[in-house]
Amino acid sequence: SALNYLHSLSTSTRGSPWASIGSSTCRPIDISTCDVTAPSFKRVEGFPDTYRMLKLDHPPLHKRAFPRLTQRLARDARVVWAEQQFAKQRVKRGLIPPPDDSRILHRTKRADLQVPDQRSDIYFNDQLWDQEWYLQDTRTRPDLPKLDLHVLPLYSMGITGKGVRVVVLDDGLEYTHEDLQENYDPEISYDANDNDNDPTPRYDDVLSNAHGTRCAGEIAMVANNRKCGVGVAFNARIGGVRLLDGMVNDRVEGTALGYAYDKVDIYSASWGPNDDGMTVEGPGRLAQEAIERGINLGRGGKGTIFVWASGNGGSRGDNCNCDGYIGSVYTLSVGSASQQGQFPWYGERCAATMAATYSSGAYSDQMIATTDLKNGCTIKHTGTSASAPLAAGIIALALEVNPELTWRDVQHLVMWTAEHAPLSDNMGWERNAAGAWVSTRFGFGLMNAHGLVTAAANWTTVPPKYICTRCVHILRKNSTILHGRKSRVQFNAELCSGTEDEIKYLEHVEVVSTVEYSVRGALEMNLTSPSGTTVQLLSPRNLDRSDKGFTNWKFMSVLTWGENPRGTWTLDIVDKVGPKSNKGNLASFTLILHGTKQRPAYLKNGPRKYNEDYNRIHKKQFAFDSCFPENPIFPLSIFHTPLHHFIIYSLTPCSSTSPPLPSAWYHPIQHLFRPLVFRHPLGTHLRLHPANNT
Repeated sequence: SALNYLHSLSTSTRGSPWASIGSSTCRPIDISTCDVTAPSFKRVEGFPDTYRMLKLDHPPLHKRAFPRLTQRLARDARVVWAEQQFAKQRVKRGLIPPPDDSRILHRTKRADLQVPDQRSDIYFNDQLWDQEWYLQDTRTRPDLPKLDLHVLPLYSMGITGKGVRVVVLDDGLEYTHEDLQENYDPEISYDANDNDNDPTPRYDDVLSNAHGTRCAGEIAMVANNRKCGVGVAFNARIGGVRLLDGMVNDRVEGTALGYAYDKVDIYSASWGPNDDGMTVEGPGRLAQEAIERGINLGRGGKGTIFVWASGNGGSRGDNCNCDGYIGSVYTLSVGSASQQGQFPWYGERCAATMAATYSSGAYSDQMIATTDLKNGCTIKHTGTSASAPLAAGIIALALEVNPELTWRDVQHLVMWTAEHAPLSDNMGWERNAAGAWVSTRFGFGLMNAHGLVTAAANWTTVPPKYICTRCVHILRKNSTILHGRKSRVQFNAELCSGTEDEIKYLEHVEVVSTVEYSVRGALEMNLTSPSGTTVQLLSPRNLDRSDKGFTNWKFMSVLTWGENPRGTWTLDIVDKVGPKSNKGNLASFTLILHGTKQRPAYLKNGPRKYNEDYNRIHKKQFAFDSCFPENPIFPLSIFHTPLHHFIIYSLTPCSSTSPPLPSAWYHPIQHLFRPLVFRHPLGTHLRLHPANNT
């Protein structure tokens, strides 16, 4: 057998592992006795007919691979696939130092910074609630920009994430923490580093494995227990998969990304390849398979939601389209905005970012409050690591209201409800041909929890997705790229019209590129849609001096969402950086369009009409900008703050065929002074003096 050279496998942790796939019986993977239960010959968790093997005399660290061994496996007719596993560098996208370390020595602790007095607006008794500026409106004047995620109206309606299961993929989870243990879900927790069911992080003197516990706290800290803070979805179930505290390879990532996929609603990942401005890397075969399995089979076929932090490489000139996890159509990439509504210094720009939530910013800006190791609390969680869990928590609120949402529905909802106004002072905003404000810094804008969840309550599932693919092979005479000279590639999407793959309403756009170039980081790529929207797929990365170019690399954009893709797409590739001696060759390009043939129901009234007065919504006023369902799903769909101030607009039925609003929802105008008393979901009584259907 071609596998006989592996007869000496043992339980040793030395050596280099291989992953291989065989048939459904053990015989194709058998060395001599068909004993696949041997400790050194194990099935890969979550992958049927996939095994990992270890060769003792192969050094754990070596400059070169041993292709001879992999080739012998792959040539065996009984082996479908074999690949030597290599350690991958994965970085947590938090705990980042400021760009000038010398300045931080003269700064006070974040806890000592002056913040608006909120004593009159206390909503929860948790010790850090006053520090959670991103969950409540802390403005002292109504003319200031609205810079919170607009979750309080949802809590007033009793929407807190109940029944939704979220997993944090990270360096472990301290599930015994007083502010997490009540919401901990052991059924969706695992240790992919040590292959057991205990995700407890490894403790050291500097608490280097606090990252996962911090991310989990943002999502599901228990409310009103006088400990730490309040999670965005404080009644959601939280699990942890430990994978970043040990050797990470494709097998480890695949196991983590697919663990309990049939039970998990949302995976939150705040890590990725190195954000050093020179790395180009994405998921391996097993990791990609795990993501696709979650999309196709998770949540009963509706698809698991993968939320990903966009990256912290901004100070190094990194571009998150060089991260294959961010550039996947299956992940929802989330960037950061500072407390002042600015793009932070660590933020990465790229066309794959869907939206932003809050995180740390400049020296005067507060950070994120959450749980910490050893049953502690912190107000110093930072980076895009802190933004992704906030987004995961908001999505959990939406899934509580409407568990039938598909993974594509969630992405459409984020696009449709994200707010441009709070971040409009930043450069780079433009409106695409479908009427959406878009930015390579913030995607479609700041996530608005209230807007997203109320839209989700009456959401109609988006139509089926179609994929149109167009390939271009460059003629040799036109293939040369030189410094200072623009190279152009055009794709004719007209050929998709009238076919079964016709798309009229665009979602994601991918460009699969193979380019040879002497200095990869000097390249810039811009894609122009038939409607005239130009999107920067790749910005120059000054630290990337690699001569490897790009090989079948997928650049992805969401910024032409909603446009009609019919016509000619133009890809411009240019080197404006130099040196002048730079040169290379264009090899092949493939344009992949994702979208629908039918119009999504939410577009029936045309493009989105942005609320330009969004910033003027004061903390003591809330507006219901939607219709009530025929049978209201909440006992109270009225918004209030802790001070019980009300403003209600347009309580209209969902359609002309809907029955009149139940009389319990309003009294005739002549009974204006007869108050209605409702039972508040959190146990208090609210009194309302309503007008007629207004």
